[in-house]
Amino acid sequence: MTKAPRKAPKKEQKQVETTGHSWDGIEEYNNPLPRWWLWTFYGCIVFALGYMVAYPAWPLLDRATPGVLGFSTRADVEKEIKRFEEINAGIEKKLAETDITEVAQDPELKHYASQAGAAVFRTWCIQCHGAGGQGAKGFPNLLDDEWLWGGDIENIHTTITHGVRSEADDETRTGEMPAWADVLEPDELLAVVEYVLSFNQRDANAKLVEAGKVVFEDNCSGCHGEDAKGNIDVGAPNLTNAIWLYGGTREDIMETVSHGRGGVMPNWNARLSEADIKAVAFYVHGLGGGQ
Repeated sequence: MTKAPRKAPKKEQKQVETTGHSWDGIEEYNNPLPRWWLWTFYGCIVFALGYMVAYPAWPLLDRATPGVLGFSTRADVEKEIKRFEEINAGIEKKLAETDITEVAQDPELKHYASQAGAAVFRTWCIQCHGAGGQGAKGFPNLLDDEWLWGGDIENIHTTITHGVRSEADDETRTGEMPAWADVLEPDELLAVVEYVLSFNQRDANAKLVEAGKVVFEDNCSGCHGEDAKGNIDVGAPNLTNAIWLYGGTREDIMETVSHGRGGVMPNWNARLSEADIKAVAFYVHGLGGGQ
């Protein structure tokens, strides 16, 4: 006769204490956290308190608490900037004293101007002209061969130095597109817009082109020239190509003719050193569109 296998005694299940909270019949257990987790948590608190004493931590009205170690990332950056300024002082002085047209003839100056000019451009110029100098609507493209005020390196240097229509510089570039809606009749505005559209052999209204030519010759040729090729002395753009600063659609041109344009470029001689201006002028001229 075989004996029946003995069954293992059932382990008594430990009753876990609850918090006493209950939601829809679901109770919340009161399981303690692991010891290693608690000590890690306490250690982080001690570290945080020590950090707040040793390093800048609590913001005040005009600064943060300095900490007993006196550490400052801002001070470290200022030291690094000063160190590099001291290293570059000699070549910057040489660049500032060298005529802008002769920079390319000196290999050392040429290399420095290209690198420093790129840094200046990325810091101060990309907000308007784009990271690659491609511009945007209302902000000139620096990569093409169309320059409102001239694209040789001397003209670029002058434009950067004194700006365009900048109230802060008496030598700034002046000249702007007036609002012709205050001068011309509505039918004259329509006609001259069609005439401008006809320069690029676009779908212009042939019936208005001849009348628009008369309006153009009487009112617009003084700045844009009789051939509409523009005039860099007054910043008047060439109207016969496909490059349009404010857009070249019929609606865009009507907006420009009717209400005028007068974009502003700041004079950078108030913010940048002469060496920085020459460096960024050299860099911009070398982007590919310089004349």
